[in-house]
Amino acid sequence: MKDFAKAILFGITGAFFFAFNFILIRSMNLEGGYYLWTAVLRYLFTLPLMALLLIKGNGFRKVFQSISKKSVKWFVWSTVGFGLFYAPLSAAAIYGESWFTAAVWQFTIVAGVLLTPLFGKRIPVKNLLCSCVIVAGILVMQVSKIRMGVQADWPMLILTMGIAAFSYPLGNRKMMQVTEGDGLTTVQRVFGMTLCSMPFWGICAVWSYRQAGLPTASQCFQSFLIALLAGVVATVLFFAATDLMRHDPKKLAVVEATQSGEVIFTVVMGVLILKDGMPDGMALAGIGIIVVGMVLNSMMA
Repeated sequence: MKDFAKAILFGITGAFFFAFNFILIRSMNLEGGYYLWTAVLRYLFTLPLMALLLIKGNGFRKVFQSISKKSVKWFVWSTVGFGLFYAPLSAAAIYGESWFTAAVWQFTIVAGVLLTPLFGKRIPVKNLLCSCVIVAGILVMQVSKIRMGVQADWPMLILTMGIAAFSYPLGNRKMMQVTEGDGLTTVQRVFGMTLCSMPFWGICAVWSYRQAGLPTASQCFQSFLIALLAGVVATVLFFAATDLMRHDPKKLAVVEATQSGEVIFTVVMGVLILKDGMPDGMALAGIGIIVVGMVLNSMMA
């Protein structure tokens, strides 16, 4: 129980810092920044920040040993977990207020539960039902958005968020499986995944330059903040939380559900910082349903 409580605390704290991701992406979109530069810059800044955490105690050796033994798996699943997660997420962020994108992103909770059979375990049905409550809250928020007359390219929104929602938990869980027995810490695993996703980001950087030229100074600075707050602090906290519950699919589903807190944190910060439109009554009801889903998920554990 002590480890479970710690995992929940890590997950909620990580959700708070990850909320800055949606706030700052929205800010850069409002300034006209190219969405793919936002994704590329986050990981370019994340790599040296993660490396600084490993300098003490020669933390690189185990990482490079693991990569050399399983290089193909490292590059494939790092690209899935980071590349196919964040590039589509950045693209989807152009469709409205920061809280809107954060709400749609919560589909990753159900995606994480549905992926359980890929790892030789049964789907925790009760947790899946609770996750569906969370998704119901998300849908209520989207109905609110439509009532407010918001125009969006719904097929592209569903496609980009769908890819991101499945890629993040898939890459994370696969890399936990790949590094099993290698003695890596969470920080070492995140650094290794960031490093191995660099070929993908290199291709994206070339594409971004050809499409939009170089990023602005403001976009670089805000991307650095995303790298620090979401790329390092939030990711390390979330991966540490999932590591604690890696052998218990039910409690792992609960820990992954703490990501729902991102919506609440993003609503508050979006209104205060970006002057986003305040959610109406229906949208607030949707947020309430999400919170209920989180509580039910915890009770099921």
